[in-house]
Amino acid sequence: MAGSQPGVVYGRRVAIVDGLRTPFVKSGKEFKDVSTLELGSAVVTELLQRSGLDGDQIDQVVYGTVVHDVAAPNIAREIVLACDIPQTVDAYSVTRACATSTQSFVDGARSILLGDADIVITGGADSLSKPPITYSDRFVDVLMDANAAKDVGGKVKAFSALRPKDLAPRPPAIAERSTGVTMGDSAEDMAKQNGITREAQDEFALRSHRKAVEAWEKGIYDEEVMAFHVGPDYLVTIDRDTIPRADTSLEKLAKLKPVFDRKYGSVTAGNSSPLTDGASALLLMDEKVANKLGYVPKAFLRSWAFAALDPNWQLLMGPSFATPIALDKAGLALADIDVIDMHEAFAAQVLSNTQAFASDEWAKEHLDRDRAIGEIPDEKFNLYGGSISLGHPFAATGARQILTMANELVRRDTGTALVTQCAAGGIGAAVVLER
Repeated sequence: MAGSQPGVVYGRRVAIVDGLRTPFVKSGKEFKDVSTLELGSAVVTELLQRSGLDGDQIDQVVYGTVVHDVAAPNIAREIVLACDIPQTVDAYSVTRACATSTQSFVDGARSILLGDADIVITGGADSLSKPPITYSDRFVDVLMDANAAKDVGGKVKAFSALRPKDLAPRPPAIAERSTGVTMGDSAEDMAKQNGITREAQDEFALRSHRKAVEAWEKGIYDEEVMAFHVGPDYLVTIDRDTIPRADTSLEKLAKLKPVFDRKYGSVTAGNSSPLTDGASALLLMDEKVANKLGYVPKAFLRSWAFAALDPNWQLLMGPSFATPIALDKAGLALADIDVIDMHEAFAAQVLSNTQAFASDEWAKEHLDRDRAIGEIPDEKFNLYGGSISLGHPFAATGARQILTMANELVRRDTGTALVTQCAAGGIGAAVVLER
C-alpha cells in the first residue's frame, strides 16, 4: 500500500543521510594491489567514522560487485565482518552490472519503506586490477583428476594429459553472453544507427573532462572522496580521482584510433569510460529515525524504476526506457527535474539516449507515448563530469551519482534530481531524488 505521496510507503520516507567514495583510479595503477573487498571495507569504515554512527545502530548492509572476487563472493557479509559492525547485522550482496549500487540503494530503501530496517548501508565496489582469472575446462578437469588420485603416479598420469593450449588463462568475459558482442561494439552500432558522429562524441568527452576538472577545482568532490593510502607502509596517499585530464583537447581526442571498428568506427578510448578501480557507499535512514538521531537528510528517494530491452538491439538504451517509468511514478515531467546525471559508459551511448529523450518518433515507436519526455538542457546535465572523466568502477558508479546529486540538492536547498544508468544485458535504471 503506497502512501499519499510518491516515495512514501506505510508513512515511511527514505533519507540519504550521508555518503562517501574512494578516489576512482585507472585499473592497474595506484590500486593495483588493493582488492575489491579492501576498497569496500575502507569506504564503509570511513563513512561510519565521518557520520558518527555506531556500527550497532545499523540494521542491514546491501552491497554489490560486478567482477566478483571468488574468495569473497558475498562482499556485503564480508564487509560486515571486516568493519566495526556487529556480526549479527543482516547483509547480502547484489549485482546488476553497471546499475549494481543503484540496485543496492533501492533494496536498502525497500527495507526501510517496508519497516524491515531503519538504518541501512548500501553501495558497491570493483577492482578491475584484480579480476578473477580462470582456466580452460580441460585444465580444471585435470586438476580434479589429480586431486582425486591416490598416489603420485596417478597425479602424474592426470597431468600428462595436459596440452600447452589447456594452460592458457581466461580473463573475465567482456562480451555479452547472449550475443557474444562487447558493450563497445554495441556503442559503435548505436552511433551508426543514431547518426552520432565522431566529432560529437569527442566534444562530449571533452565536456566531461572539463566539467570534472572544474568540479575538483571548485571543491565539489572534496567531502565526497576519502583519502586512500597505498604502497609500502601505506605512505602513498591518493585523495582525488586520477582520471580527469585538464590537458585534454579536441585535437588530442581526434588523434585516437577507433577501438572496436578500426576501419569505419568512431568509438575510441578517449570517448569511452576507462576500466577503473574504486568503491562507494551510502547511509540511508527512515526520515523519522534520522530526525530522532539528529541527522539532517541530504535528499529523499521519490521514485525508482528498472527496465530491460533486447540486448541484440541497442544494448545501452536503458535510460530511455527506465526514466519515463521513474518520472511517472514520481508524478513529474522531465521539465520538472532540476538536475540530471546519466552514466557515461560511452559518449555514443549518452548522445543516443539524450537524442531519444527528445524524440517524439522514438516515444511513439518504442515507448507507446504520444510525445517525447523532453530535451535535456545542457545547464542541467552531468554538471560535474561523469564516467568518461571520473572513471567507472562498475558496481560503484550508481552510488557515486546518487551521492553527488544529493549533495547538489543540498547546495540548492531545494529541487529534484534524476540519476540514470545503462547496464550490460540491456538494462536501464533510474531514480528520482528530492529535497
